[in-house]
Amino acid sequence: MTTLKAIVTALMLFTPAVMALTLNEARQQGRVGETFSGFVAPVKQDEETRALVERVNQGRKQEYQALAKKNNMTENEVGRIAGQKLVERAAVGEYVRGINGQWLKKDH
Repeated sequence: MTTLKAIVTALMLFTPAVMALTLNEARQQGRVGETFSGFVAPVKQDEETRALVERVNQGRKQEYQALAKKNNMTENEVGRIAGQKLVERAAVGEYVRGINGQWLKKDH
């Protein structure tokens, strides 16, 4: 029975949910960056990063839609407001996409 518990515990440690990349980890690793549209975008083009970007952006889109409806705005307007704030709040060393479409690593 102890061996079975050890195997189950080991399997739980390696489930995709536990190993899933978090947004903060991806930011710190330079895999994603914030954009002025209010959505994250992949800096690195691996499958795990793209899956994270899709999950995060789906959640943000839902939030932006709800806020837009509540405040009589468009989803794009809400996204741009959020994007401005998210880009400004990005930590030193994290990537943001400038208005020229180029990735910039924040240095201050």
